[in-house]
Amino acid sequence: MTYCLAVKVNDGLVFASDSRTNAGVDYINTYSKMHTFQLQEDRVIVVLSSGNLATSQAVINGLRRDLEEQSEINLGSVDYLFDAAHYVGQLSQRIQQEHSPSLARHSINAEASFILGGQIRNRELQLYLVYPEGNYISASDDTPFVQIGETKYGKPILDRVIRPTTTLEDTARCALVSLDSTMRSNISVGPPIELTICKKDSLRIDQHLSLNYDTPLYRSLQKSWNDGIRRAFSRLPRFEWESPSTK
Repeated sequence: MTYCLAVKVNDGLVFASDSRTNAGVDYINTYSKMHTFQLQEDRVIVVLSSGNLATSQAVINGLRRDLEEQSEINLGSVDYLFDAAHYVGQLSQRIQQEHSPSLARHSINAEASFILGGQIRNRELQLYLVYPEGNYISASDDTPFVQIGETKYGKPILDRVIRPTTTLEDTARCALVSLDSTMRSNISVGPPIELTICKKDSLRIDQHLSLNYDTPLYRSLQKSWNDGIRRAFSRLPRFEWESPSTK
């Protein structure tokens, strides 16, 4: 399992992902699920992946091959980010169809999901969730974030904090807390955590971090969040029967 998320706010985009692909009693693999494409000077695109590792790696390899060979359609040639989302969805579908029959005989699911976001030239920042079926949806002001993988544990903090006006730094902190909450509740999600920030109109990767359990920033953030939750919990209203008698 995995957990990836991306958030679109007025000031830019924040992407975050774990790196665990297989968890067991004594068997853990880690692979980066964050793939950055710093293309020419007029675009930046980030792709996050979840699902069947062979499918997602084949899709990313296909994206890089098409760029290198300057195929008619590639991430460097599309004029709109929704064209890039469509292209990723079609490539994923083609790869799944190639391998699904053989994988099905072994009860292996070939599906993969992707988050794609970035900016092309002076167009708006865009963020898309690409489904295994190849179709996609975009983030909006009402729903400014998208998630793939193990989404349920990290969603409440996003719902409570994220707004279009949230700063990039607060958005990044919220994304890290969302990842931490998920890792505490599901051992199939684990570090290293990758975090990428793209500022509006910069057309480049402005910040990229890789964090482990022992990274000072991550340890400090985790402790501050845990302590803050406990303090807030201790200040919740008391039940009537807990109050002193007022005879």
